[in-house]
Amino acid sequence: MLASRLLSILMLLQARGHMSAATLAREFEVSVRTIHRDIDQLSAAGVPVYAERGRSGGFRLLDGYRTQLTGLTAPEAESLFLTGLPGPAAQLGLADVLAAARLKLLAALPARVQPGVERIASRFHLDPAGWFQGSDPFPSLQPVARATWSGHYLELRYRRAGEAEARPRKLGPLGLVLKGGAWYLVAQAGNAGGKSIRTYRVANIHDPRISSEAFAWPMDFDLAAYWDKASRDYEAGVYRAHADVRLSPRGVALLELLGPYVMAAARRSTTPDQGKQGREGWVRCRLPIESIGHGVGELLRLGQEVEVLGPPTLRDEIARTLATLARRYRARAARPPAQCSPLK
Repeated sequence: MLASRLLSILMLLQARGHMSAATLAREFEVSVRTIHRDIDQLSAAGVPVYAERGRSGGFRLLDGYRTQLTGLTAPEAESLFLTGLPGPAAQLGLADVLAAARLKLLAALPARVQPGVERIASRFHLDPAGWFQGSDPFPSLQPVARATWSGHYLELRYRRAGEAEARPRKLGPLGLVLKGGAWYLVAQAGNAGGKSIRTYRVANIHDPRISSEAFAWPMDFDLAAYWDKASRDYEAGVYRAHADVRLSPRGVALLELLGPYVMAAARRSTTPDQGKQGREGWVRCRLPIESIGHGVGELLRLGQEVEVLGPPTLRDEIARTLATLARRYRARAARPPAQCSPLK
């Protein structure tokens, strides 16, 4: 474990040039004191690492020093080929670059490792889009990506969901995220003093232009941590109401139609139902819904395997919807069947 951490510290310093003890401690989930001991051991082993004092101090390798530890194990090489995602890379305009990098990596590997990584590349494929839907169009993705890499402001027009027109914005790009076949830009609003970090769907970005003005990256920003929190907050914010229901055993199984968030909430709130005779195995639970109207549509997907107990407004709305459907189908059943004309 120690040897692995020492090697990783060496690789990080070589790749990034300068890192503070606090940053290294967070990276490896150890104390700052442990990092100082690790640096001492690297120095004792002849690695030319030195400390820089002051508020922005840290550790750095002597200029020009490069480690000769270039060997990769077979699992490490295979994992690198598994992370080469040709679809997203092509959308970003990096398909040729990725192909060239993979070829160079393959040529540099020992002969005994090459068959394994070629097998990995040919037998695993990532398709990020969900079933029955394509990916978003990406006319703005590549200029957005170039601004993100170069660290410059983006000037663009953005159309929010439900808005008829796109409005001008100035954004400081912090990162791109691919989620469920859709690309999202995480950015700071340029007119908010660099304080407001928000998420923008790239498909809704129009006429992006990379500004000549450089964007100052906030030192404490972590894209993965931001996205994790923002995703959880979004899911919790969407489901602002709830439905109290009875579910049959089949109804419980059908909850997967309503999505993983609803399924997880149902599991947390499920209790056995001691209600009417002939309902063995039924349970009661509380399901999150976006609104009364949304709840009607979602719960009707479960058919006769669910009974809505509350709130009263939801129960009444479902009763009205079912009564309307019953009248419509009774009226249609009373008419003579329509005659179909022969196909020509």
